[in-house]
Amino acid sequence: MLQPKKTKFRKQHKMVPKGCATRGYSLAFGSFGLKSLETAWIPSRQIEAARVALTRYMKREGQVWCRVFPDKPITRKPAEVRMGKGKGNPEFWVAVIKPGTIIFEAEGVSEATAREALRLAAQKLSVNTKFIITRDYSA
Repeated sequence: MLQPKKTKFRKQHKMVPKGCATRGYSLAFGSFGLKSLETAWIPSRQIEAARVALTRYMKREGQVWCRVFPDKPITRKPAEVRMGKGKGNPEFWVAVIKPGTIIFEAEGVSEATAREALRLAAQKLSVNTKFIITRDYSA
């Protein structure tokens, strides 16, 4: 699963993301993409499950780019522990997603294949998405 090799601090504030994506909102590498329509935290497990579904359907032909990385640690306190005594330990990592963020990009396959592969990937994510194509795409 994805997670940073090293971070400056072990724990972060929650911070509710506001507004739309100001970067990473247009296709940069591939002809097809999966764009987020809402704000969410996507755990590294979901990103990896979506990536596997995407590459399996494309039968390892073409290229896939994952445009998000889980770099925010989410902490949890153990079950049945009293309040106080500080913040819990980091349990998993999430990517902060704003509306408009491109999550995956694909290239080198037909539009029908890419549409179905990205649909299968979107089912693994906890965020509403839409399929997008570059303006200059020609079959």
